[in-house]
This record gives sequence, structure tokens and C-alpha cells, in this order.
Amino acid sequence: MTTNETLAIPTRPARPFIGETLTLQSWDDVKPLYDDLLERPLHNADDLRQWLLDRSELESYLSEDFAWRYIRMTCDTANEELVNNLNFFIAEIQPPMTAYGNDLDLKAVNSPFLSQLTDDGYDVMVRGMKKAIEIFREENIPLQTELQTEERKYGAIVGAMTVTIDGTEMTLPAASDRLQSTDRAVREEAWRKIWERRYQDHEVLDQLFDRLRALRHQVAVNAGFANFRDYSFAALGRFDYTPQDCFNFHESVSEAVVPLLNDLAGERKKKLEQSDAWVDPLRPWDAKVDVAGRPPLKPFATGDELLEKAITCFDRLDKELGDDLRIMRAMGHLDLESRKGKAPGGYNYPLEEIGVPFIFMNATSSLRDLVTMVHEGGHAVHSFLTRSLPLKAFRNPPMEVAELASMSMELLSMDHWDVFFDSPEELRRAKLQHLESIIETLPWVATIDKFQHWIYENPAHTDAERRENWLRIYNQFSDTVTSWDGFAFYQEYIWQRQLHLYEVPFYYIEYGIAQLGAIGVWRNYRLNPEMGLAGYKKALSLGYKAPIREIYAAANVPFDFSREYIQELMQFVGDEIRKLG
Repeated sequence: MTTNETLAIPTRPARPFIGETLTLQSWDDVKPLYDDLLERPLHNADDLRQWLLDRSELESYLSEDFAWRYIRMTCDTANEELVNNLNFFIAEIQPPMTAYGNDLDLKAVNSPFLSQLTDDGYDVMVRGMKKAIEIFREENIPLQTELQTEERKYGAIVGAMTVTIDGTEMTLPAASDRLQSTDRAVREEAWRKIWERRYQDHEVLDQLFDRLRALRHQVAVNAGFANFRDYSFAALGRFDYTPQDCFNFHESVSEAVVPLLNDLAGERKKKLEQSDAWVDPLRPWDAKVDVAGRPPLKPFATGDELLEKAITCFDRLDKELGDDLRIMRAMGHLDLESRKGKAPGGYNYPLEEIGVPFIFMNATSSLRDLVTMVHEGGHAVHSFLTRSLPLKAFRNPPMEVAELASMSMELLSMDHWDVFFDSPEELRRAKLQHLESIIETLPWVATIDKFQHWIYENPAHTDAERRENWLRIYNQFSDTVTSWDGFAFYQEYIWQRQLHLYEVPFYYIEYGIAQLGAIGVWRNYRLNPEMGLAGYKKALSLGYKAPIREIYAAANVPFDFSREYIQELMQFVGDEIRKLG
């Protein structure tokens, strides 16, 4: 076992431009540095290259400062001081930073020496700068500040949600573990209480979303776009695909995957009908229980155990990957267990200066938590593989690539999940559940993405129209076996549980695109483990020094979401499911 003494713990790089002692307490602390960059004469290509390095150093510092404020707030959403620290940055630092950022982009793209920077990655970076300049509007700065403040309210609202079951107050993630109980009455009670609690805040969340929608539409209109969807495609740098490609993805999933989802639900209903406690029909609280009546899988008991087993799992793939997690543990860059007051969900947050990211999640003891750990661990590996790239722009790949890193790791690690399960039968169950979850994931991604397109194509819609169109889209990508009779009022608000809609709009199709890529990476690994893993690491090591399609090509997978390709991948997944029996 690698000990902390033998680990090479990274240190922060020197700060030749901004100095070693900079502490951000007000905008005045960094304004002279921005003024230096803006006013500095550039006489040749070497001057421009050094200028880009200095800018990256400053922006990496500020990115990491913001990251820690966000991380600490999500770890304790009830702490007013932490919330205020984050809001200070959003209100006082980001507005002038955004304005200066546009001026610096203009200085870079107008430099006569820019064409002399021919190293890999500069063309991709400049492409992004030009797009940012194109959509920048000074009047949007206060709106974007207001948006960020509003978006953070979602985590506080949801993080405060708890339910009491059997006299014990628990978070919603903890209560959700009961949905795997073999006692149908226990499942139903947990499901009802979770949704009763969510429904209590549905009006608050509706009102919050209405404010976000209005602000986002105004930002888009100010920038000369017809709607926020078109603005988002520009702002997210989606150079490799269009809204029409997303619509094609929706239809491909509807045709190639939803029938499989229906088959899974039908098979689940058929097997559960053999249970003594079964009462027709299949209900939402029956979706996660083991159909053979076995107790829920418990791959770990504590956050420490989850991490230790994940490290062992990564070691088996590549010792370097296991050491990435060991370094994070040694540096205290993990907060894994669910507790009251934590924001919902999970993330891997890159830390731009030190290059060692932070993993946040809400683990209880479920298989889903295991998957979240290796998923976020894949993001972490990506951060480590890019940490030595010289410019911040190179270290920030688009989400279609970032999610390829994480979703591939879910599948690459799966053959080593025996470290979590002593029983071969439990290991088989875990693999089956995860592969079946892929069939569930793609329709859900299509649902959320299609819903977002509708929302922002129709910015003046009413709450009633939103509910109606949510149900229309939801039903297109859902199985026809599960009955929601008597709970339509909950069904109308399922979308409110998806934090991306509130906090990171239009960041969701990436999961679908990356899921397809991840299946391709896994298929390559199955054919040749050494070459498959090498392709994966090669692709991630590129950071954002190449377009998305080239990065996928480096991993030896196509950037393709046609019906034919999706059917091909679903055939492969289906074959793997059948092998497990």
C-alpha cells in the first residue's frame, strides 16, 4: 500500500506574476494585475506567450479562490458566513473580472503576433475567445451576477429537505435507500414521504425557476439571440454539434432505447408478480427493489471504506489512478457522506492552481453511491492528467469530454468491483444493475434536454404550460408499464429534482453524448485492456488542445449519436447483460 510518506503530494506552482502572498479581500487586490495585463506592450510572439501565461496564472488563482468558496458553502449550506463568502465573490469580484476578461480577449485576438503561436491548442483557445467576444455585452454583467446568486438558492432549498421515518430524521438521499427494501410497504412509505417533502416546496421552486428563466432570456436577448438556447450553445462553445443534432439524439433514443426501457419494466413487473407482497400494478416505488427479493446491495458502510475500496479498484486499472485518490485523501480534498445541510448531488471540482480537485458527494451505502464515487473519480483522474498543461484554457475541456472521463470510468472499473462485494452473486447483481441503468440514463438525458429546448424556445410560457409539456416529453421517454395513478401532482414536478435545470442550464446532453462514448471506450477495453486504457488516458491528457471530435478519436471512439450507432452500442450492452444472466 502506498503511504503518505511515499506519495508525491503536489505543491502549488510558483506565482512569478501575481506574487506568493496574494490574498483576495477586495477587487482592489487584483485590479493592478488586470491593469498590468491590459496595458502591457507586446513586442513579439514571446511577449504574447508570456502574457498568456501571466493571465492564466491570475485566472487560475481566482478560479481556485472561487472554487473553495463554493465547495465550503455546499458542504454546509446553512452556514451564513460561507454563503456570504461565496456571494461576495459573485457580487464584487466576478463583474469586473468579466469586463476585464473581455478586454483581455480583445487584446489577444487583435495581437499581430497571434498567428505566430502555432503550438497545439492555441487555435482552439482563440476560437473560444472569439466566440466569447461575439456574445459579450456589458449590460449582461449585473444580470449574470444576479443569476448566480439566484441559482445558488436551489441547493439551499433542497439541502434543507429532510423526512422522518420510524422516528428518525434523515436526508432525502438516506431515505431513498429504503426504496430498495424488499418490504413493499417500507418502499411505499419512503417514496410517499420523499415526494410529500419535495412537493411542499414545489411552488417555491417554481417561482425560483421563473426568475431564472426570465433572467436567462434577457441575457440572450441582450446578446442578440432569439432565445437562451441559442445563446447557451454559443456560451458553452458547442462548435461540434447543433440543436438539430440534439433533436436527432432525442429521436434516436426514443426509437432505439425506450423500447428496451419498456422491456426492462415489463420484466420487472413479471418477476415481482411472483412475490407474496405484490399488489398490481407496477408503481414508482418498485423501480429499485431487487426482483428476486434479495436485500439491497451494501458495497460499503462508511465514507472511509468507500474511498479505500475505490482506491483499490483504481489500482487494479493503473497504480497511477489509485495514487490520484490517495493524494486527494492526504490533502483533505474529499467530503463523501450525506448529512443534513449539505447541498444535493455530487461533483468533482477542479482546483486550477494546485491541480488536485475536490470530490463532494452524499454517500449513504448504496450501489448508486459506489457509481458516483468512481464517476467523480474519473473526473479527478482527468484533472490530474491535465494539471501540467501550461494554460488554464488548455486544462478546461468541454463537458462532452469531461463526462467521457467520468462515465468511462464507471464501466472501466466495473470488472474490479469485487473489492466491494465478497459474493460473486452480489457482484453479478451490481454489474447487471449498472448496465440496466445505462438503458435508463439515455432516455432521462433525452427527457431533460428536450425539456430545456422547449422551455427556452417558449420563454413566456405559464406554469400550467410547463407542466403540460413536461408530461408530454416525460411520457415520450418513459416506460408504459409503471403506473402513477393518484400521483399525477407529483409527476408534474419530477423535473424539479434535476439540479442542472436550476444551476447549470443546458448542461445535460453531455451525459448522453459521453455515455455513448463511454460504452465505446469500454468496448475497446474489453477487446484489448492495455490499448483501451491507453486510448482513454491519451484522450483525457489532451485537455482542450483539440476539438471534441479529435479528442474522441484519440480514445478510438466515434463522436456519433445516430440511431444506427446507438442501436449498435445497445446491442453490445444487451450482450453483456445476457452474459451476466
